[in-house]
Amino acid sequence: MKFFRELTEYEKDRCVVATYYIESYSEIGTLRDAAWNLAIGQSVGNPKVRNRWESDELFELASCVIYADENELSQLNEGVVKIGFPKVNTDWEGDGISHLLCQLMGGQLDIDVFKVCRLQKLEFPADVEAQFLGPKNGIDGIRKFVNRYDKPLSGAIVKPKTGISPQTLAEMVKELLDGGVDFIKEDEILANPSFCRLEDRVELISNIVNNCGRNVIYTFCINGDHHTILDRAKFVADNGGNGIHINFWSGLGVYNSVRKMDLPLFIHYQKSGDKILTDKRHAFGIDWDVLCDLAGLCGVDTIHAGMWGGYLSDDETELRKTMETLHRRNVLPALSCGMHPGIVNTTAEKFGTDFLANCGGAIHGHPEGTLAGALAMRQAIDKTPGLEFRAAIDKWGYETGGGSLPEWVLDF
Repeated sequence: MKFFRELTEYEKDRCVVATYYIESYSEIGTLRDAAWNLAIGQSVGNPKVRNRWESDELFELASCVIYADENELSQLNEGVVKIGFPKVNTDWEGDGISHLLCQLMGGQLDIDVFKVCRLQKLEFPADVEAQFLGPKNGIDGIRKFVNRYDKPLSGAIVKPKTGISPQTLAEMVKELLDGGVDFIKEDEILANPSFCRLEDRVELISNIVNNCGRNVIYTFCINGDHHTILDRAKFVADNGGNGIHINFWSGLGVYNSVRKMDLPLFIHYQKSGDKILTDKRHAFGIDWDVLCDLAGLCGVDTIHAGMWGGYLSDDETELRKTMETLHRRNVLPALSCGMHPGIVNTTAEKFGTDFLANCGGAIHGHPEGTLAGALAMRQAIDKTPGLEFRAAIDKWGYETGGGSLPEWVLDF
């Protein structure tokens, strides 16, 4: 069998093509050795020892292959390598994302030759992509539902994160709705605590949202183990809710499982904790763009993509690339971690208007309270400044991106 081969259209149809950045320990082996260890070790067997059960037919069917020149890799200790994972190794209906990740980022991390191994990109055969549903609503469906076009959407995050009663939450939600938000997200810390159970808040909050006179998305936090999340998603749908929020730590495959339930829900993917995998300072990891691509494949409608200019301020080029990845999958990026009325329009000028401007502190921490904070964001997005907007920029400033203040701000 030819383990090092050209990446042809036939191969792209036969395999999931994974792009890695790899560094090897030079005293142990070359880039060729690392690629070999990954390809064999993550498919048919021990990369260093062969056995009598391994036939040519078995290798041709199930072994990963390396799309590179073997001699060139033998001269290097670091570089980008594409490896093909045969699609027949996965039951795409049942194994899904969880087992795929076990193959992509598994046993090679225990092999001595690897100094660095980062998964940078995935390319799927068309028939594999067809196994996934993608977003039920996505950017287009969200905009149609809330009837907002050609501008960022106004999002709010429940704060305090936890410790609140259903009655306090209800009062907060009323102020957010009166302030004109399009989307409300419970924080990832609020799942099912004893003082604010899902069973006590879903119907209460949903009745308020559903009778506010316009369409607003409210995502209930349903973090938990997979069997619990599926039950909670159905509970939300059965009791009038229209959205759910699931954090990264609940598992990357759970989004696919919930989407397959085909419930009338908007699904929000919250990223807090992702840097355990995505931080590029780590020797082993997965690039954030890969997780975003998988999220879109699995069917989330919105995802906390990152932030520009807040207390989290991602590299502009990388954030733009992430947003392009999400837009290609029809997923609405949420920008959060320091979003406020004085930054939302400059962000839109840099990245376009297809994002959710998600605010927690800048709404609830407004000098005049939550209602005023929500109004200030609405005024900023609509460019209809009022006293609430003025108080907000007096507190947080207005980010011009190096230019001058816009006329609509100066005229107020």
